[in-house]
Amino acid sequence: MTNTAAALAALGDPTRKTIFERLVDGPLAVGELAGDLPVSRPAVSQHLRVLKQAGLVVDRREGTRRLYQVDPQALADLRAYFDAFWDQSLAAFRAAAESKEQTDG
Repeated sequence: MTNTAAALAALGDPTRKTIFERLVDGPLAVGELAGDLPVSRPAVSQHLRVLKQAGLVVDRREGTRRLYQVDPQALADLRAYFDAFWDQSLAAFRAAAESKEQTDG
């Protein structure tokens, strides 16, 4: 299970968020990620390390490269976290609507 607080903190950095969003489309190597970012390859590696420590990405060796990709379980855990807020909001809306209906009816 993903540490939600660590995951949200990691995604709070705009560069890490951009890297994470690019990895959603599929695995990429550090060089592929760094090519489109205004930071160096070593900086991208540092950001990937933070994302990995937060449980958001995993890596694997492919030949001489290391490919990074989003951990699907991390996405599921984040979705469950935000879905809980949505469920609470819908329940509160329903309760308010039913309460109003009883006072109006």
